[in-house]
Amino acid sequence: MNIFKAFKSLTKFELCLWLFSVAVISISYCFSGGNVWSLITSLIGVTSLIFLARGFVIGQVLMIIFSINYALISYGFSYYGELLTYAGMTLPMAVVSLISWIKHPYKKTAEVEVDSKLGLKKAVFLAVSAVVVTVIFYFILKALDTANLLPSTVSVLTSYIAATLTAFRNPYFALGYAINDLVLIVLWILATMANLSYLPMTVCFIVFFINDMYGFICWKKMEKRQKEFINN
Repeated sequence: MNIFKAFKSLTKFELCLWLFSVAVISISYCFSGGNVWSLITSLIGVTSLIFLARGFVIGQVLMIIFSINYALISYGFSYYGELLTYAGMTLPMAVVSLISWIKHPYKKTAEVEVDSKLGLKKAVFLAVSAVVVTVIFYFILKALDTANLLPSTVSVLTSYIAATLTAFRNPYFALGYAINDLVLIVLWILATMANLSYLPMTVCFIVFFINDMYGFICWKKMEKRQKEFINN
């Protein structure tokens, strides 16, 4: 599915949510006098989320583009945690998720097949690997003298859990990203206090939080609908 067909498949509410998100981010850019790069990155990100909420593969493609741009923006503000998280984890996990979603369409539609069964092996792997990754990143970020070390480390943890659940096609990936959004809102508020041009990134993640919560609701509905079809 290309991006034009994806837009046509959105409901009126989803189109309104996307337009609202684009408008809020754009207005924040105008008031902050921020850089165009941050604005474009934010718009790509919020567009990816509306498609991810529907389980469309195009959403993963846009997330890959967003991850690259966001990593570069984070580097500009010495948020090495965000740089390493997105360049070294979110980006490759988005590629893995893209492959996983392409391989698991729901009945040959544009919608991905939901896999709500995490299972013991996956749960143990997720828990152990999340601890290992977080500890490793903490010491790396500390050595790099990362700005706002604690929230940056928490961001690594929440991002990893959300990214892994995305690859697993588990509905709770959206909830994981919503929690991560709250951490990032704090990070970019701190950045905005130092430089107003980063206001669009703060607003971006506030809007992301709203979209991720909607995504979680969508995926739970998808899960229920797909299960009912199988049972019938």
